[in-house]
This record gives sequence, structure tokens and C-alpha cells, in this order.
Amino acid sequence: MTSAQNPLTPEPISLGRWTSNLETPARALAIGAHPDDVDFGCGATLAKWATAGCEVSVLVCTDGSKGTWDPTTDETQLIATRKVEQQAAAERLGATGNVVFLGYTDGELESGLVQRARVSEWIRRLRPTVVLGHDPWKRYRLHPDHRHAGLLTTEGVVAARDPKFFPDQLAPSTGLAHHRPDTILLWEADEPDHVEDVTGYAETKFAALLAHQSQFESTMKATSDAQMEAFRERMVAKLVAGGRAASFEHAEVFKLLDDL
Repeated sequence: MTSAQNPLTPEPISLGRWTSNLETPARALAIGAHPDDVDFGCGATLAKWATAGCEVSVLVCTDGSKGTWDPTTDETQLIATRKVEQQAAAERLGATGNVVFLGYTDGELESGLVQRARVSEWIRRLRPTVVLGHDPWKRYRLHPDHRHAGLLTTEGVVAARDPKFFPDQLAPSTGLAHHRPDTILLWEADEPDHVEDVTGYAETKFAALLAHQSQFESTMKATSDAQMEAFRERMVAKLVAGGRAASFEHAEVFKLLDDL
């Protein structure tokens, strides 16, 4: 039986410069700029790992307060709505870990030392084997939050792994210790080199995305049944394209960093 036939127990394989299918991590932490970014970027991979027993956590950097095309939308209500949506999406993926909201203003995220310290603290607290996030080096990226969230992911791992970074986090009263994840997987990469077989998880990813009802008009451009089906077809087509490198039916692709 191939890994494509049984995505719960895939075998790592080499595909030239590509690698495939990490061993199911004990714990995974996915870091997104906004509510819904994690579900778009790696939702099917997280669902696969969660089914296999991985403790999946999600960290959202901003409050999502600009995630609407309606200028009359109440910002406080939108922030609250997007939190509920992200929590529901994580449940639909099978996540059993934490859903963390850093709460920085949407569109104004920075990758400074204060923000890095908070990400480092959560990595030390959750102790993930694998960290997933935006690729901060994607060319021609328009949205600054995605770039800064990606930098916070990579720089947060560096800070979390070494005890001389933010040593106040490691005081005896906190109960925390420095932590070095094994692997970083970056989605949206211009030069991906790792593929995760997610055959059988397209509908789970779609269900998680459907939890983000506030984003139907803007992000998904789906305010009718026909438009929603078109959105679903686009999403599945992307998973099909991702699977071609390894002849998987559906896959999500990443840039893999494992020299941490």
C-alpha cells in the first residue's frame, strides 16, 4: 500500500530535490497572520496529523479587524466573530491543542523584539516538534502582515531554542525551558521542496475554511452557491497541483527547514 493510499501512515520518500511526508509529529504549531491563513496554508496537513494523534495548536498574530469589504462593519464585533470562526475551524481540523490570539492590529503587524518574544514564549510553552508558517521571503508579496508573520515564525524559533534569548521567560516561576523544534514548514514558498500527501483531507480543509463565514465575500469571493462551489474547485485544484511532484492525488507543498 502506498502513502497516497494510506495518508495516515505515510513513508518519507525522496523526489530529487523534494522530500515527502514527515513522520507524524507529537506536536505541531501553525502560525498565521490572520484568522483563516493557517487553514488556507496547511489545513489539510494539520488535519492529517491530528487524525494520526498529533497535538495541533494554532497561533494567530493579528485581530483580523480589517477582514471585510464593508466599511460600516463594527470592528469590535468583527474581531470577536473572527476569533469564534478560527476556533471552529481548528475544531473541524481536529486540533486538540491551543488556539492563541496575539491580537495585534490587522495590517499593522511588525516583526520587532516585543512580538518575537511573544512568539518565542508560545513556542517554549507549547514545545512543538514542527512549526508551520508563511514564507517571509516570498517575492512580490503585497500584504505586510504575511511577511512579518513569517519572520516572527522563523525568528521566534531561533529565540525559543537558545536560553540566552529572553531569559526572563525561563525564570523558575514560569516553568518554561528553551525549546528547539525539529522542523519548520513554510507555505506560500516560491521554491517549495517538501510535499505532504493529504489525499482524503480536501473536504476537511474545505470544512475548516467554511467556518470563516465573515470571509466569504472578500477572501473567497463566494456569496452564492455557485461561487462557493467555484471556490471549492479552486482549492481542490491547488491540492491536485501540489500532488504532482510525488504523484499524490492531493498534497500541500512547503519549503522545509530542518537545520535548526
